[in-house]
Amino acid sequence: MAGANLIYGLGMIEMGMTIDYGQLVMDDEFAKMIKHAVQGIPVNDETLAVDVMRQIGIGKDYLSHEHTYSHMKSQSQSQLIDRRTREYWEARGSTDIFQRSMDKARYILENHTPEPIAANALAEMRSIVQEAEKELGVQD
Repeated sequence: MAGANLIYGLGMIEMGMTIDYGQLVMDDEFAKMIKHAVQGIPVNDETLAVDVMRQIGIGKDYLSHEHTYSHMKSQSQSQLIDRRTREYWEARGSTDIFQRSMDKARYILENHTPEPIAANALAEMRSIVQEAEKELGVQD
């Protein structure tokens, strides 16, 4: 798999002997941020907002401009890292990133319904297990 964009070890603790769901959720977010960053940042007149800067002028409000709103979703969107003010964070319960990760992990475990595995894939997996059991002398 040379050249594949693999990130290994998400959720692993204790030298990979244990998976921690909170750590897995946190690592997933970090991996998404890394993948977003390595894609690169397009630099052109549109992304630099050259026309907007000419239109608005020096020292004016760019944050409320439609161009900013239309491009802000293309940036990395953290769900766990809280970048708001300390006062807002304290008002929302002062939770740290691990607490928020555990809350999200619990929510996923309680609410996620996985897509069923196709019957032919299940049959193929069962046949691999049966062959291994036969090779190893394992009984049903």
